[in-house]
Amino acid sequence: MKLLFIILSSFILVYSSTIDKKIVKTNKKIENYSQSYSSVNKKMASNAKAILKQKQLILKQQKYLTDLKQELRNKEKNYKKNIAQLKKLKKSQDALTNKQNAVEQELVFVVAKNVSLSVILAEDYAVDVESLIEFEVLQKMLETSTKKANMLNQQFFSNSKEMDNLAYKASNLEMAISSMDKKRKDLLLAQNKNKKSLKKLELAKSKYKQELKQLLNKQDALKKTLAKLNIIKIDEIKKEKERAMRDKAFDSTKILSVNNLPKVKKHGSSYQRVKTRRYIGKKTIAPFTPYTITKKYGTYTDPIYGIKVFNESISLKAKKAKQKVKTVFNGKVIYADKTAVLNNMVIIQHSNGLHTIYANLSQIAPSIRKGKKIRKGSIIGRIDDELIFEVTQKSYHINPIRLFQ
Repeated sequence: MKLLFIILSSFILVYSSTIDKKIVKTNKKIENYSQSYSSVNKKMASNAKAILKQKQLILKQQKYLTDLKQELRNKEKNYKKNIAQLKKLKKSQDALTNKQNAVEQELVFVVAKNVSLSVILAEDYAVDVESLIEFEVLQKMLETSTKKANMLNQQFFSNSKEMDNLAYKASNLEMAISSMDKKRKDLLLAQNKNKKSLKKLELAKSKYKQELKQLLNKQDALKKTLAKLNIIKIDEIKKEKERAMRDKAFDSTKILSVNNLPKVKKHGSSYQRVKTRRYIGKKTIAPFTPYTITKKYGTYTDPIYGIKVFNESISLKAKKAKQKVKTVFNGKVIYADKTAVLNNMVIIQHSNGLHTIYANLSQIAPSIRKGKKIRKGSIIGRIDDELIFEVTQKSYHINPIRLFQ
C-alpha cells in the first residue's frame, strides 16, 4: 500500500508539472496565434480564441484540482489523527476542569479555616496548663492548614498551566481540522466549477462548429455556382476527400491541441488545392467606401478542428446601413439572382477572362439583369451586413484586395 501511494503521488506530481508547462506555453501561443488568425478571419477569430481561453481555464482548474487532491491525500492521515487527538484532549480538559473546581473549593475552605484559626490565636489566653495545651493544638492546626493551602495553591497553579497548554493544543488541532474541512469544500466547489467550465466549452464549441459549417457551406455554394457558369473547375475527387476529412474533424470530440496550434498559412503557401494567380492589372475602385475588411483572402487552418480553409473571397463591412455596391470594372452581367445560402448574388464578366463576384447582397438593383452590359461604378445592389467579394481569372483565384489597394 505504501509503494502504491508513493507511485500515485509521483504520478500526480509529474502530471501537475506537465499541466504547468502546458499553461505557460499555451498563454504565449494563444496570443501569437490570435494575431495572425484574426487577420485572416476576424469574425470567427474571437470565438476561436474564446474557446482556446476556455480550454486554458480548464487546464488551470485541472491543475488546481490535482494539487488539492494530492494535498488532501497527504494530510488525510494527519486529519484522522488530529480528530482522535482532539477528542482525547477534550476529555482531558473536562477531567482537569473538574479536578480544578474541587481544588478551588477545597482551597477556599482551607483559607477560611486559616483565617478562623488566626483570629482565635490572636485572642488573649489565660496562663494555665489547659490554655497552653489548647493554644499549642490550635497553632499546630494552623501550620497544617497553611501547608495544605500552599500545596493546594501550587496544585491550582499547575492545573491552570496544564489547562492553558491543553487549550493551546486543542486550538491548533481545531485550526488544522478546520483548514482541512475548508480544503474539502474548496475541492467540491472547484469540481463543480470545472464541470460548468466544460459545459460552457462544449456550448462554445457547438456554436463555433455551426459558424464554421456556415462559412464552408457558403464557400461550397459559391464554388458550385461558379462551376456551373464554367468560371472555375472543381476536382470532384479532391472535393470528396476534403469533405470526408471535414466530417471526421467535426465528429471529433477533442479540441485541436492548444500545445500545437497551427500556423496561419497565407496565399502562396504549401496548401495548393485552390489555383491562385497574382493580379497585374491597373488599380480600380472598391465596391464601396468606406469599408472594413472582416475576412481576408488566403489559406488558414481552423484552430479548433484543424480544418484547412481557403478564403477565395474577402468580406467588406460597410460603415452605414443600406450601403450601395458598385461594379469595379466595365463588364457584362452573367448572373443576377437570389441564392439559398449566399442571399442575392451578381457575377460580372470582364475582359481577359476576369470575373468579379458580389454575394450576400440584401437586394439587386432593378436595372441589373443577366446579359446587361454595365460600366465601372454602376450600382448593382445594396448590402445590410457584409459584402462577399471574389475575383477569378480563367479558373484562377485572385486576391480581390489587390484590385483597389
